[in-house]
Amino acid sequence: MTKREILSRYKGSFLGLLWSLITPIMMLAIYTFVFSIVFKVRLDHENNIYDDKTSFAILLFVGLIIYNMFSECLSRAPGLILANVNFVKKVIFPLEILPLVSLGSALFHAGISFLVLVAFLLITNHALHWTSIFLPLIILPLLLLTTGLSWLLASIGVFVRDIGQFIGLLLTMMLFMSPIFYPASALPESVRDYLFLNPLTFIIEQSRSVMLAGNFPDWGGLIIYYMIAIFTAWFGLWWFEKTRKGFADVL
Repeated sequence: MTKREILSRYKGSFLGLLWSLITPIMMLAIYTFVFSIVFKVRLDHENNIYDDKTSFAILLFVGLIIYNMFSECLSRAPGLILANVNFVKKVIFPLEILPLVSLGSALFHAGISFLVLVAFLLITNHALHWTSIFLPLIILPLLLLTTGLSWLLASIGVFVRDIGQFIGLLLTMMLFMSPIFYPASALPESVRDYLFLNPLTFIIEQSRSVMLAGNFPDWGGLIIYYMIAIFTAWFGLWWFEKTRKGFADVL
């Protein structure tokens, strides 16, 4: 189903699956041009990752890869059951895998984008630090958190149709309230801690740290994030299983 989900997105297009590669390449080129040439943005980052014209584009691209993966899953979650009514009414089907299918598709495109980023780092002679091997450990708790939230939203979306509109607004707020367009270190210390209430902030900062700065992960923060993510995944699945009995009646 994940494979079908990925292929159906490009069905009928001339380039087909190649769009999954072309899109991140074009976006990275646009970010580099706009922020390094048009706006000539420079970063005063505590890690001093890069000091050249592509620095902002690279940091921005890392943040957007993670945000887009999270956003794609949560924006689709409220309508997952509504879009698959036939599975609810006519077939004995494990409805709980629908958010996993959506997550698999988003993860595929995020993986392609990360490969584009690695290729860009190598082509532009930027260091590819060995600490990048820790990236899966950093992304995994976000996947667990996203899955739990998707189960929760998929269930609520059956009973409260307005939830989709609310999530769209919330995701837009999270885009600007996470360190995508700026590093967390650029904010005053008095408000920096509040930024970490956004579940994307820690993952984005840690991904940049291991990939671009060559630092080790924040193991203490990562353990806490794992605990929260595992609980969220458990609660989301529990809620989904508890409420799925009423899906057929509402639909």
